[in-house]
Amino acid sequence: MYDVNLIRNDFPMLKKQINGKPLIFLDNASTTLKPKVVIKAVNEYLEELTSNAHRGDYDIAHLVDLRVEETRANVANFINADANEVVFTSGDSMSLNLVAYGYGVCNLKKGDEILVSEAEHASNLLPWFKVSEITGAIIRYIPLDKEGRLTADNVKETITDRTKVVSIAHITNVLGFIIDIKEIAKIVHEKNAILVVDGAQSVPHIKTDVKDLNIDFLTFSSHKMIGPTGLGVLYGKYELLEKMEPLLTGGGMNSRFNMCGEVKYYKPPRKFEAGTLNLEGIFGLNAAINYLRNLGMDNIRNHETEIRSYAIKKLKELDNVIIYNETAESGIITLNIKGVFAQDAATFFNSYGIAVRSGQHCAKNLTNFLKTHSTIRMSVYLYTTKDEIDTFVEVCKKGGNFLDVYFK
Repeated sequence: MYDVNLIRNDFPMLKKQINGKPLIFLDNASTTLKPKVVIKAVNEYLEELTSNAHRGDYDIAHLVDLRVEETRANVANFINADANEVVFTSGDSMSLNLVAYGYGVCNLKKGDEILVSEAEHASNLLPWFKVSEITGAIIRYIPLDKEGRLTADNVKETITDRTKVVSIAHITNVLGFIIDIKEIAKIVHEKNAILVVDGAQSVPHIKTDVKDLNIDFLTFSSHKMIGPTGLGVLYGKYELLEKMEPLLTGGGMNSRFNMCGEVKYYKPPRKFEAGTLNLEGIFGLNAAINYLRNLGMDNIRNHETEIRSYAIKKLKELDNVIIYNETAESGIITLNIKGVFAQDAATFFNSYGIAVRSGQHCAKNLTNFLKTHSTIRMSVYLYTTKDEIDTFVEVCKKGGNFLDVYFK
């Protein structure tokens, strides 16, 4: 049984007061709150097992080595990959850059095509812009349908024999649609191109099976799935990882080098893990994955769907709210209060203890599609309640009072 009130007891931040009111955290697409078990795991490293990984010949260093590889195996199991296909990075952005530079720069040439969509986050656009600049490859955009969804049909109409890379989000961070990755993978592979999937908004919320979906590269972040910040994951099919060049070089990723500049790299995944890893983050991610697995990803998904449906129903009853993605399937709802600038509205929500995101959400290409410069994004997660939605909706009703916060 999914008992959200029981679950909420696991998250210390939910006891916090903002402006004298209980925190209502509706910015989960940006980051997520951390349960006690994750905090405890991070503290275990800091208080009991501080040492470096893959470098020490003493007991606590060995225990850290074991935990790193235990976490790697846990991540692999979570997405149905092999452990040697899981690379630890500093975050989703670093993972995408690693693919762009390590694969893209080495394999693309002038005239090749990279397909993306206008709904992509900057993390999945700017690295490919640099690849295009370096190699002469061409960036092309897959059109969105009238709702803002990226469809398999539109991929099929856009892809050509010159396309070498298709890089898209499984769930986009503003419009929140769940993309049919499995069908798109078939289309991409028929053209002998590779499929890169930004899973930052999907892996924390829905079951992700990289083998079933036939994804070539998948990237995601720990902090968006109740884990610590500063840690990300790159999954890559092993044969592709073998062919890639490391983005960073240094200690821990080579087996030998000499004064002539000859270097022998380790096999993946260690080839891509130069320097000291975010070890306390890895401890925390291990605990986060165990927590999510114990709750059950289907249960989390069902809860978010229920909360989203409830929120949409309540918001549609208001005449001063514009909803931009009513039919999306994820827990992301993007909206505006009529006549109120998004940042002003977000500040007003904050005065009631409500945390939402406002602005362009690192998806600046969407402004033409949305026909607005800035929006409010509220996003739910496994601990969001209907009572919190009710409070959010009540604040939305206040209309003309949104600027009063500046004069308190």
